[in-house]
Amino acid sequence: MHDYTAVPAVVDLACMRDAMNNLGSDSDKINPLSGSCGSHSVQVNVARSENAVQANMDLELRGIRRDFLFLNGDALLSITCLLFLLVLVNLEYLGRVVFNTIGILYPDSVVGTDSHTTMIDGLGVAGWGVGGIEAEAAMLGLPMSMLLPDVVGLGNGMNELSLADMATIANMSPEYGATMGFFPVDYVTLQYLKLTGRSDETGFAVPKEAQNKVAKFLFH
Repeated sequence: MHDYTAVPAVVDLACMRDAMNNLGSDSDKINPLSGSCGSHSVQVNVARSENAVQANMDLELRGIRRDFLFLNGDALLSITCLLFLLVLVNLEYLGRVVFNTIGILYPDSVVGTDSHTTMIDGLGVAGWGVGGIEAEAAMLGLPMSMLLPDVVGLGNGMNELSLADMATIANMSPEYGATMGFFPVDYVTLQYLKLTGRSDETGFAVPKEAQNKVAKFLFH
């Protein structure tokens, strides 16, 4: 979540916990099962001054520390970004592609309150943008459903794309009217995971059919 949706979400959760207490129920049932990430919120507080850039950065870092201390908890992951977009943090650090839980493999997925959450689709992780209420429901472990969109596949030339190319195309899916632009995992993906220090967590075989990459664009 962006900080302007993550903070209201925390307030919503706190209000729900109070309501559970007032009803005599267990407020621990209102605990997020997944993380909430606050992206950057750059503000201009100082202008028309030689030290405006440094002064604004100092104020921003002070605010980031305040927000981090407020948002960060046992069940809540807070990542505040001054120089990086949250979708890049997702692509370069958080995305796991596949999880291995006691020998059971299941695919990674993500929903976010940014329409460009779809950038992670370039890494072979299904991700798309949702509203704040949907995101809160997902944080509390409620299932999320969506209508199956029409799928258009493009094959020729996909093998020549770098991970950066795929992430860029996936990132822009809202602009060309798609729910997501999904690129299946292939050797380029695995090389990128290794480059960004995630190879040990995602060691799995790539099927032969993935060698001929087909990008899938899902439209409403």
